[in-house]
Amino acid sequence: MTGFALALVLSAAIGHATWNYLAKRASGGVAFIWLFASISSLIYLPLALWILLVQKPVIGWPQLALIFGSAVLHSIYFILLDKGYKIGDLSVIYPLARATGPMISVCVAILVLGERPSLIALGGALLIGFGILVITGNPMKMKEPAARKPMIFAIACGTVIAGYTVWDKVAVSTFLIPPLLFDWAVNLGRVCLLTPSAIKHWEDVGKQWQIHRTEVIGVAILCPLSYILVLTAMVFSPVSYIAPARESSILVGVLLGTKLLAEGNVKMRLAGAGAMAVGLVALSIG
Repeated sequence: MTGFALALVLSAAIGHATWNYLAKRASGGVAFIWLFASISSLIYLPLALWILLVQKPVIGWPQLALIFGSAVLHSIYFILLDKGYKIGDLSVIYPLARATGPMISVCVAILVLGERPSLIALGGALLIGFGILVITGNPMKMKEPAARKPMIFAIACGTVIAGYTVWDKVAVSTFLIPPLLFDWAVNLGRVCLLTPSAIKHWEDVGKQWQIHRTEVIGVAILCPLSYILVLTAMVFSPVSYIAPARESSILVGVLLGTKLLAEGNVKMRLAGAGAMAVGLVALSIG
């Protein structure tokens, strides 16, 4: 991976952790998701139109199908993430959601596809598992529904992340949809998918805008920007390098949660997040 690609991915990691911090502060449900997706579509509309008119990319049925599929996956991801943030800490939900995807992929590869990863990759998967245990604390507490439910949402998020990462990689590298245009179209697709619910709960939309206007605008800008940077890096770098590098956001997310939201257990959660980050690097090398 080139230095430029690494710079893109690390910038994206900081932006990604920051918008998750803002989303955690709001935890506003579908109304919040619809609001920031709508505003984001408006903010990035001029750039999307410029790409359409100047670059004139090929947008046929395959590209439209990829955009629709990504919109569905990302909608599911945001809904799961919001539900997790409503009942769990940022410094727990965020690293779990980011790290479980790669670990699930390794388990599926071994059990279903019959693959035999290297010892380094297996060590990385074990480190991620260890990090999960450290962050979640006493395993006996998982018997309690209040402690178990946030973890379920986080792991579900990780599964969806694994799916849309590969899906979107195909969209921008194989079908050559420009990253910014792709992300804008996916945002617009998410707006369309969530509009019926937003109309049904229009009072909630108004409340979210009134109370969490700063968070809405912040997520509207940073969420697409961070992912556009990643998609741009994916155009000329292997996804096996990009995906682990962007997980440096795990450490940033834990710091934001423990310091700014005063979630506690700073040392333990940083240690667990660090183990996850090292494990993700080992997975990419292996």
